[in-house]
Amino acid sequence: MVSTASAAEAVAGGDLVVLAAPPLACLALLEELAGPLRGSLRADAVITDVASTKTAIVQRAVELGLRFVGGHPMAGREASGYDAADPDLARDRPWIVVPGDDADDVAISRVETLALGCGARPVRMTAAAHDAATALISHAPLVVAAALVEAAVERPEWPTAEAIAAGGWAGMTRLARGDAAMGAGILATNAAATAAALRAFRDALEDWIDVLDGRPNGETLAHRLARAREHAGAER
Repeated sequence: MVSTASAAEAVAGGDLVVLAAPPLACLALLEELAGPLRGSLRADAVITDVASTKTAIVQRAVELGLRFVGGHPMAGREASGYDAADPDLARDRPWIVVPGDDADDVAISRVETLALGCGARPVRMTAAAHDAATALISHAPLVVAAALVEAAVERPEWPTAEAIAAGGWAGMTRLARGDAAMGAGILATNAAATAAALRAFRDALEDWIDVLDGRPNGETLAHRLARAREHAGAER
């Protein structure tokens, strides 16, 4: 790894520029690459990113006329910074590759080669399909984790509950312990799809409330939990 004194030096001469930043920061970096940094880019340079949302970023890159192919390694954690780095984080994980409307085969191949070099499995997808899917499995869960914390701390029994909290609480609130600015950027750039996923969750939660208010027997609850367990699958 070679450190540089400026962004212009960092992108100069590179055939692939990777934006490793939250979604809102990636949008700002695209503006810089299309503006003051344009002269530092190689004529054939390809730009990609590793942000968690794709539609807004890919659309903006296309509007700016950049040679861009979106990317998202599906291997995120709530921890951040160099101390949390893991060289095997992306190994055997999907790496979503989202070409823009005018992306060429060479540019796409360059991004897929990056994914393969990290041990990941490139998976091509449209930006809309990516954002709808990640809203279900990542972005809505972030809001659910935050909402669970918000609801719990307002309850009078919270001090006692906090003192005895264990694995269940830690697992359910893991996403709420992530970087707030990054989470806000993710939700801001995938708000509609996340809201749709949360409405589906709300409907399921209201159904659970109705079931519990009806004093169900253990067999009924076990059947429903078993069905959820089947679809949840193994830990990913």
